[in-house]
Amino acid sequence: MKAALKTSVALLLCMAATPALANRVFVSNEKGNDVTVIDSETMEVIGHYPVGARPRGITISPDGKELYVCVSDDDLVRVFNPDTMEEMHTLPSGPDPELFVLHPSGNPLYIANEDDNLVTVVDTKTHKVLAEIPVGVEPEGMAVSPDGKTVVNTSETTNMAHFIDSTTFEITANTLVDSRPRFAEFSPDEKHLYVSAEIGGTVSVIDPATREVIKKITLEIPGVLPEAIQPVGVRVTKDSKKVFVALGPANRVAVINGETMEVEKYLLVGQRVWQLAFTPDQKYLYTTNGNSNDVSVIDVAKEEVVKSIPVGQQPWGVTIAPNK
Repeated sequence: MKAALKTSVALLLCMAATPALANRVFVSNEKGNDVTVIDSETMEVIGHYPVGARPRGITISPDGKELYVCVSDDDLVRVFNPDTMEEMHTLPSGPDPELFVLHPSGNPLYIANEDDNLVTVVDTKTHKVLAEIPVGVEPEGMAVSPDGKTVVNTSETTNMAHFIDSTTFEITANTLVDSRPRFAEFSPDEKHLYVSAEIGGTVSVIDPATREVIKKITLEIPGVLPEAIQPVGVRVTKDSKKVFVALGPANRVAVINGETMEVEKYLLVGQRVWQLAFTPDQKYLYTTNGNSNDVSVIDVAKEEVVKSIPVGQQPWGVTIAPNK
């Protein structure tokens, strides 16, 4: 009887653990002060969890065991168990952390602190600050090269992309881009760095080897005022052949050919599209739409929006758990 009971309990535990194996989408809601969790297979909301004041940047460790949230008005990074959404610990940062990026190994974490013009480097294991790197005015965008050797920060007011050596924490180059750069993203083949300029209305394509701009992609949408076209989040497919750019109040995502650097299509999504994240298989791309309080789901191969999912108040950031 006891053996049968143990078997039944084990089966129930396995069943209870099954949903954790599905890819979960985590959306930070800037005004709602919480994170919405979505099952990426069913595309249904499975929970809302309070995380602190004004959550924006959000990312997950490569092993899927730690969820990091920039809690901007709490001036720190909160770390959660993504399976239970219980807070595990916090990490120090400067005032008003907005965006961050993890080293490909999962350690350290590079945090842009908008109010003190610093990039703070934090050891995710010891929870200690490793370095504070002075950069330009109003740092925001953060990127790290696939090989982990180079970190890039964009400063909104200085209009530069700052290249940082990930070992020495020294700035090795400063590249001028268009007005108010908000996001940076390396292509997986490391041939290009894409920097979006919110006010400039362009995406600068930088050669990481020379640190020079080799192309500026101008975004123009028939019937949409130029001032409404505000490039923010950028994501690149694994084969580096497609680049997706969120265009803010234009309510569109641009699809750019990663080889010709030409815009091929604009996809209509929700209102004020801000950040983007692929599912691990890159079948779908999720967008956060801050003014319509939803996320749009894009079929990457078909380049079509297939679903809108209501989330919390003013969704800002999005990250998706890796396959386990």
